[in-house]
Amino acid sequence: MSEDSPVIAIDGPSGSGKGVITHKLAAHLGFHILDSGALYRLIGLAAKKHAISFDDEAALAEQARVLTVRFEPTGDAEEPLRILLEGVDVTLELRTDEAGVDASRVAPLPGVRDGIGELQRSFKQPPGLVADGRDMGTVVFTDATVKIYLTASAQARAERRYNQLKDKDIGVNLHDLFQSIQARDERDMNRKVAPLKPAEDAHVIDSTEIDIDEVFRQVLTIVKEKLGSKP
Repeated sequence: MSEDSPVIAIDGPSGSGKGVITHKLAAHLGFHILDSGALYRLIGLAAKKHAISFDDEAALAEQARVLTVRFEPTGDAEEPLRILLEGVDVTLELRTDEAGVDASRVAPLPGVRDGIGELQRSFKQPPGLVADGRDMGTVVFTDATVKIYLTASAQARAERRYNQLKDKDIGVNLHDLFQSIQARDERDMNRKVAPLKPAEDAHVIDSTEIDIDEVFRQVLTIVKEKLGSKP
């Protein structure tokens, strides 16, 4: 880990555009990527693979500590990362709503968060890191150079997720997605451990009424100002 590598923390609820902005920003700057949400989804997937109960916090925490994961750039704008769990490509599995729900179940567990913390921080490498998650700026990288909090209405996020999954031929119901997103927001924002909220020094951007290109423009302007160069 390098103490000289800047970290850009991008937090927010599901469907707020964190992933797209993270990948666009990392590509623009040449920085590494941490998809922390994928790590929690991977723990949920690994738990099912190894028949670990979601009620067994100790076993889930151990799974977090021994998680074997690799992120591989694909060069594909639609799916910029290939994610491997124990050497197996699980990228599409991780994008399902079921995987998101499982991630929301394991993420609040203190043992899991402790187990995964060292792995998350190990992604901080030169020339810099863009970290996507729900507590990147509030817990994992409290000294991040830039903190961004992206949000949008639950309806807008459900529609975006619906279109994203439909384009990948993953069957999903819009109403069910909306209810799932609302339930996840409730869990994530009200959990006792690392609740979802903007860091006090975060720049908050609401993308309900603006497209992803405008969001990226606003984020890039903030980042360039913080890093000391012009967009």
